[in-house]
Amino acid sequence: MTSSTDVQAQSAGNVRSLKDIGHTLCVQAAKPPSGVAADKNLVTQCERKFADAAEDSCGLDGKMPVIDAKGRFAPAARTCYRQLSQVLQDTAMMATVASACCQCAEKRGCPGTGERCHENVARQEVGGAALACLANQCGEACSLVMPASRTTTGDSRPVKHQARRSSQASGSL
Repeated sequence: MTSSTDVQAQSAGNVRSLKDIGHTLCVQAAKPPSGVAADKNLVTQCERKFADAAEDSCGLDGKMPVIDAKGRFAPAARTCYRQLSQVLQDTAMMATVASACCQCAEKRGCPGTGERCHENVARQEVGGAALACLANQCGEACSLVMPASRTTTGDSRPVKHQARRSSQASGSL
């Protein structure tokens, strides 16, 4: 019975150790490149996903510590490391392409903000009403993630017409 208790304690300890460092890693991953502060909504989302990944993949069946005495990942923790790394990479990508847009959308009261905004914006899976609001209210902040087919029907059309007019005007001179 002591061995199963030890295994459970080791597994729980592995997960707890990783959850403890999750906040620090998520704060770093959730910093947009142009900003100094991490996106709080993205940090919260990252911490939850990081904790879920730690619970799912990092107990190592309690057979060994996930991190050794020198602070290195155990070779058997490769799957764990990949899962945690994927969470941090996804968070960093969303911070880069979606944070400014989602922060603007929240400030301007656009639909589709909150929990899923970063994922939806990063994947360009924004509904029509939200997309219209983002284009009208947050055009510059959302320029990286606006679908090309949608932006041609929005604010960029007048610019294209002006460009054509000026080229036609210069061609007739």
